[in-house]
Amino acid sequence: MRPVPDAIAQKLPHLPETPGVYLWKGADGTVLYVGKAKRLRPRVRSYVTTDHPAWSKTRVLMEQVADLETIVVPSEEHALVLEHNLIKEHHPRFNVMLRDDKTYPYVKVTVQEPYPRVLVTRRVLDDGARYYGPFTDVGAMRHALNVVKRIFTVRSCRWNMPVEMPERACLDFHIKRCKGPCIGAQSQSDYRAMIDEVVAFLDGKPDEVMRRVRGRMDEAAAALDFERAAELRDALRHLERLEEPSLIVDVEGNDRDVLGFARDGDDACVTLLKVRGGKLLARDQRFLEQAEGESDAAVLSAYLAGSYRGVTERPAEVLLPFAPDDLDVLEPALRPTRVLIPQRGLKRELLDLAEKNARHLLEEFKLAEDETDERAGDPVYELGRALGLAKIPRALVCFDNSTAQGKDNVGAIVWFENGRPRRSEYRTMRVKSVDEAHGPDDFASMREVVARYFRRRIDEEKSLPDLVVIDGGKGQLAAAHEALVSLALGALPAVSLAKREEEVFLVGRAEPMRLSRRSPALRLLQQARDEAHRTAVGYNR
Repeated sequence: MRPVPDAIAQKLPHLPETPGVYLWKGADGTVLYVGKAKRLRPRVRSYVTTDHPAWSKTRVLMEQVADLETIVVPSEEHALVLEHNLIKEHHPRFNVMLRDDKTYPYVKVTVQEPYPRVLVTRRVLDDGARYYGPFTDVGAMRHALNVVKRIFTVRSCRWNMPVEMPERACLDFHIKRCKGPCIGAQSQSDYRAMIDEVVAFLDGKPDEVMRRVRGRMDEAAAALDFERAAELRDALRHLERLEEPSLIVDVEGNDRDVLGFARDGDDACVTLLKVRGGKLLARDQRFLEQAEGESDAAVLSAYLAGSYRGVTERPAEVLLPFAPDDLDVLEPALRPTRVLIPQRGLKRELLDLAEKNARHLLEEFKLAEDETDERAGDPVYELGRALGLAKIPRALVCFDNSTAQGKDNVGAIVWFENGRPRRSEYRTMRVKSVDEAHGPDDFASMREVVARYFRRRIDEEKSLPDLVVIDGGKGQLAAAHEALVSLALGALPAVSLAKREEEVFLVGRAEPMRLSRRSPALRLLQQARDEAHRTAVGYNR
């Protein structure tokens, strides 16, 4: 091994014998690796005193390090949390990484509020709310939220109730999507009871929800409140249609997560089978990269630290195929969930099923990677890659607003599939949110058109696009995103294309992205934008 850099050698004698986190850095200050230790001194010194094999990842790492930073913490549990947070912040190239970790959204129920809301978020906070996820299948998440909106009349407004109260009810109240707790039309106790049913539904307990709804329906009928009884009857019918036959894998009706593991060189896959009430309700999967040189136990530990941190919706048990690294540290962090490593019986059979799924998914993942080069000329693939999307935008929708002589404000929507226009999906609509005194408001118009379009698409249970494109700049994109958030579609990728410099704005990114003028991705965005503009102008003529 090469000599230890002076900046590191000077720090080694002063390392403490306490828990902490260490960061190996390159000459330019880039964080190359983040690790945790029960005792910092022996752990860090092992990197420079051990003769690592020439082919090992640790040897390659130590050939590039130029500096060391250590952070002392009170306990191993604190070190585990800090390590995970630093890995998410710096994305070190030598750490095992959860693939696309930042793209996965959560469903958040703000149960700590007097009048809770159901939101989509990408950040898990210690704020008393309940979090469900992360959802790698965003379509499944949207479906769950649409069901919640349809069956349970959860408020979508942002009022800090009861401190802030509007003067009159919003549109959702008038179209029976909200019962108006803001104006006293629904009591707080009734609203909280409904939120309990939402939580039970998201917990994967539809039988319990149906039992509650049926009981409240009978109470309303006995009190001769037939309008309320009819509302509850309709909600019950929706739930019964959703309660499709599920694979029963545990006759005792237990709640547990079952993890399967598969490995192929530098890549690994962990599959999660979600068993609720004894029924197999869902499958989720996460791919991990940069695992070369790491043991299977270390990779599984990285998954557990990254996937369960801060999530409030947890089962009674988690079944693991083998013991991960730092199990003694992970177990307290996962409580009250029990961690089990079964060797026989029904639980072992469930692990075998999860492992089969993991092997199958990893094979698919590797095949997809092999095909990447073949897609290089596909503008749709290039667009997804350029924007960093988790899913190739095979279906995209583009919005444009046009005004004729300061009035007749029209919104145009065009749909592209596999990079080509699908004219049967084109739509135009007259904008209603126009102030006659001040003329059209571009932002309000965009907000209205996007909201009306997607609300109708949800009501008609039509498929949603993989990407939303807005003709305009940062302001138009923000207005469109507000509309999407109001419909629980905030996780739907959205960008805008500004005409003057052909700048691409992304949600959550302050500076625009500039694509090459020769980029197939930019040409596809321009084609969609120009087609939407042509459709809007043509309507006004």
